[in-house]
Amino acid sequence: MASPLNNVGSGARYVEAPNLSITANGTTFAYRDLGPRGGVPLILLSHWGAVLDNFDPRIVDGLASKHRVIATDYRGIGASGGKAPVTVDAMARDAIAVIRALGFEQVDLLGFSLGGFVAQDIALKAPGLLRKLILTGTGPAGGKGIERVGTVSWPLMIKGLLTLRDPKFYLFFTSSDNGRRAAKNFLNRLKERKSARDKDPTPSAFLRQLKAIKAWGRQRPQNLDRIAIPVLIANGDNDVMVPTDNSIDLARRIPGAQLVIYEDAGHGGIFQYHSDFVPKALSFLG
Repeated sequence: MASPLNNVGSGARYVEAPNLSITANGTTFAYRDLGPRGGVPLILLSHWGAVLDNFDPRIVDGLASKHRVIATDYRGIGASGGKAPVTVDAMARDAIAVIRALGFEQVDLLGFSLGGFVAQDIALKAPGLLRKLILTGTGPAGGKGIERVGTVSWPLMIKGLLTLRDPKFYLFFTSSDNGRRAAKNFLNRLKERKSARDKDPTPSAFLRQLKAIKAWGRQRPQNLDRIAIPVLIANGDNDVMVPTDNSIDLARRIPGAQLVIYEDAGHGGIFQYHSDFVPKALSFLG
């Protein structure tokens, strides 16, 4: 991996962005960095089991057209060192350490799914660190159905194995013609990077992250009215992983939050409707 001082921001497109690393709290974290210098950078926090190659390049490139965007791997995932944490609390502390190690005094955050749990926790732990927050396909601590993510997901993962499809085909999208077409297009986009791809997550890391998700689902609700920064929330209207009611609950509990719900869309609503989501996100961040 390159050091964080080399090639920073080079690679006009996400599929060409170099793999970089930085040490924070004694652990090496993998990341990619692109987009214009200056302004407030946008940090991306991704889903359960995700590595750097699971960020949708259309969304990253769209956001990086106006903002410096940094995609990160959690501890113990992909090319990052250490052992995957079993709590959202630990993941949030890691992310704060990485942001500070990169030298940023203030950032914007986009958290998808598990990344949205982490982003909420960062907003409460280090409110002065964040300028704006985007929460997608996610829900609050103690939210409806979150502790059942594994129970819901395993049958669809097995279905993926049996049908020789990536499980995200079933987990992130609806079963309509529109949903299936969007799933196929999304999964093709994730294959666009041909070289220097990130390492796949280990089964152990995958299961440790699931423990963190279950714990978040069983956790006492947090006081979200303490989040005093602008927040944009987006999801599909039929999220089977983190039920859509959680997005509506977040919008109700976070003062002034904006809510976008996409029709005939699932957990990956922002991927299905990337051409609508990116302009909305850019307008919000602008």
